[in-house]
Amino acid sequence: MKKRTDRKIAIAGTAAAAVLLPTVMVGLAQAGIGVPTGKSEASGNSQPIPSFGPATQPSPQASASASASPKNTKLPSVPLGTNPFTSGNGSPNANNPDANRGNRGKKPHLPAGAGSGKYLPAKDGAAITELKKVNSRMFDVTIASPALGAAVKTRVMVPKGWTTKSTKTWPVVYAYHGGNDYWTSWSAKGDVAKIIGPYNAMVVMPDGGFNGSYSNWYNGGKGGIPEWETFHTEEVVQLMERNFRAGTTRAAIGLSSGGQGAITYAERHQGMFKYAASYSGPLNITAPGMPVILTSMNRGAGTAIWGDPILARSNWRAHDATVNVAKLKGIGVYVSCGNGQPGPYDDPTTPPTHGGRVGEQLAGTMNENFVAAAKRAGVPITAHLYGPGMHNWSYWKRELALSWPAIAKSIGARKS
Repeated sequence: MKKRTDRKIAIAGTAAAAVLLPTVMVGLAQAGIGVPTGKSEASGNSQPIPSFGPATQPSPQASASASASPKNTKLPSVPLGTNPFTSGNGSPNANNPDANRGNRGKKPHLPAGAGSGKYLPAKDGAAITELKKVNSRMFDVTIASPALGAAVKTRVMVPKGWTTKSTKTWPVVYAYHGGNDYWTSWSAKGDVAKIIGPYNAMVVMPDGGFNGSYSNWYNGGKGGIPEWETFHTEEVVQLMERNFRAGTTRAAIGLSSGGQGAITYAERHQGMFKYAASYSGPLNITAPGMPVILTSMNRGAGTAIWGDPILARSNWRAHDATVNVAKLKGIGVYVSCGNGQPGPYDDPTTPPTHGGRVGEQLAGTMNENFVAAAKRAGVPITAHLYGPGMHNWSYWKRELALSWPAIAKSIGARKS
């Protein structure tokens, strides 16, 4: 009961804190102390993978225009009991690493009973322990992950002509889901089979955790489990390349928090991706008022993900896509977002306090800041800030279809 009450108090205070926090943060902006010396530093957590040359940059769309300075937009308060960035209606499964408090902060290790299988492991011992066929071109892969201290799932859509005995490799898209959702969501809701299926590209859809943080957790400065960034950028990539013939020409896409993951992974692991696309992603987590909103809504995690917004400010900035936008030079970038007003796929009577409206309004402000920062940094991007539209799959499916031709060109994917 106490935990539930504490959470209600934290969320109820969001509106007031969103006003007060920026003033405090300005005074302590240089306080960025306590950043763990392990795998959540600004430099990323793996050696850069050699680039094969810059991607072909698409011409910015007409809707990409933005002022050189971020707008001073008043953020909405987050209604009690809502999660403005939710992209699904599920609940954590029993093996959810985000909810396993007993493992949190421990040194990475293989989960009990992982054993050794017939598949080649990753460098840190991560191993494929089960392979289940979903249909003729889709598999659900169980991965025993030291970075997470648990066994989690990844869905893989293979190209036409792929077999286990293939000797060639294929361009690959790593697709990251949003919060409160699962590794199955891109295939179930995102039309990847329809949009990407006709091309000779592999799509890898890993579990991203129920909080959707796409980071190695701070855990009070000691790091440790869960290390989602390590899982995605090292373990999953290595296992796909060693066992599924995934190529080294890669793109990253994501929606909501997965969009943040796609962009920040491209920034923190320069050379790993030819293209990064974000659909309604929170791309400016240190914007005034945003840290307290994100900390309040991360149920059961709080400051464990990035640390205290003031004392660990440098760690927050290290995971802020807008702060690090200059690192995207040389690759293709697509960002899209609505503004939270009901759009063509929404009920026009949706109240302003609805989570889908609040979430997209927050994301819209952050995306405007990102686009303006990219312009100041001289980073060419394609932006589709389409105005009315809420935080839901109807828009993300559309945006995948709109962005896919440029993504396919960047990784050399062709219709098969």
